[in-house]
Amino acid sequence: MPFFGSLDFIKKKVMAIQTEQPLPTHTNTPFLTSNSNQNQHHQPHENNNNEESETALDDVLARLEALLTLLCFKQSSLWSFTASWTAFAAVGVAAPMVALQVYDTDKNQIKGFEIGIVAFQTCLAAVSLICLSHNLRKYGLTRFLFVDRHAAQMPCFHHDYVKQISGSFRLIILWVLSCFLLKTAREITRLSLVEEGSLWLSVAVLMALIVSWTYVSAISLSACVLFHLVCSLQLIHFDDYGKLLQRENDELIFMEEHIRLRYHLSKISHRFRIYLLLQFLVVTASQFVTLLQVTGYGGVLTFINGGDFAVSTLVQVAGIIICLHAATKISHRAQGIVSLASRWHALVTCTSEASKLRYCSSTGSLEASNHLNSISLNYSESDLESLDHLGTPSNALLASCMTSHHKRQAYVMYLQTNAGGITIFGWTVDRSLVNTIFFFELTLVTFVLSKTIL
Repeated sequence: MPFFGSLDFIKKKVMAIQTEQPLPTHTNTPFLTSNSNQNQHHQPHENNNNEESETALDDVLARLEALLTLLCFKQSSLWSFTASWTAFAAVGVAAPMVALQVYDTDKNQIKGFEIGIVAFQTCLAAVSLICLSHNLRKYGLTRFLFVDRHAAQMPCFHHDYVKQISGSFRLIILWVLSCFLLKTAREITRLSLVEEGSLWLSVAVLMALIVSWTYVSAISLSACVLFHLVCSLQLIHFDDYGKLLQRENDELIFMEEHIRLRYHLSKISHRFRIYLLLQFLVVTASQFVTLLQVTGYGGVLTFINGGDFAVSTLVQVAGIIICLHAATKISHRAQGIVSLASRWHALVTCTSEASKLRYCSSTGSLEASNHLNSISLNYSESDLESLDHLGTPSNALLASCMTSHHKRQAYVMYLQTNAGGITIFGWTVDRSLVNTIFFFELTLVTFVLSKTIL
């Protein structure tokens, strides 16, 4: 009889399966058609947006490259190399030296003060021109800025790239115009206060000094702004990396993306470390000599004979501040990823623990916890038997949770030991290095004042 009962059961199951109606295949067709129509409708619109963003990016890169070519940074061929350095030697070196020799008088002390100022300003511009032109000649502008198609990867960054490059382009023009107006006001004031024999000669000297000063200041400040632009473009990817922790949940993807970002930071540090170090040394030496000349001068220091000290100091310190601001900002952003990852790890861990608690509570885990706490105190058989029906998490679930926890912990430990940032021969440019530079400069100023005034 059990055998015939089982046969009846099997017949009933077969008849039930045969009587089931299969799902109509055409029901999915309208959804597929509508989705395909929507994709076909939106795909040309997205392609148009991508083409427009790429066109805007190409246009702003072309404008930036034209400006850098005008400032003699582009030296891709022998002819452009010769033309760039010839223009620099004529406008940046020969013109001011000839003007100072012609315009030399005992009243305004131009030759005694301004030769050193012109020498250091020209040296700073030469350092900027050498370092930046070498990198641009070696990598090209798009690879140098990490905005080529292999580095950009996603067209969603193109709008941010255009915004940052346009802002840097306007910043260069603003600083160059400010230097031009500042130097023009200083030279016109001096020309109106100093009596000279020939007016045309004075105007020619004034124009030579203004053009030369604006040219060398534009070169040095453009190099600083270009470094700031490179760091600002990487900040876009660091901001997106912070959002990646909210979108993804794969530690391997996080590590691969962070390795790529850290590789870019190491490339930036390698390309700019000589420039940053030489710029700091030249500016420090210039300020040292300036302070020594000002404090050691026995006569009356006026706007006529000492005005260029203020102008040169403003330009040099502004360039240093631009570079330090960009380097420290991206270093702090890279170090801040560690805190974001640690918070993400804590939230995911707490959430997983809460989910396990909810899973256990659905099968009576709250009672199980009370019983488990009372086992050590009461060993009655009824308490032990009451635990048999409780649905505790399986070993596979616990192993999966522990494996995910270990992966997240390894990822956080990796970030703690590989934070990254802009480095100069191993020294990370952050707040601690800025404090060290400040106290070094303060010690140098105190030393000069002790030798000249006290």
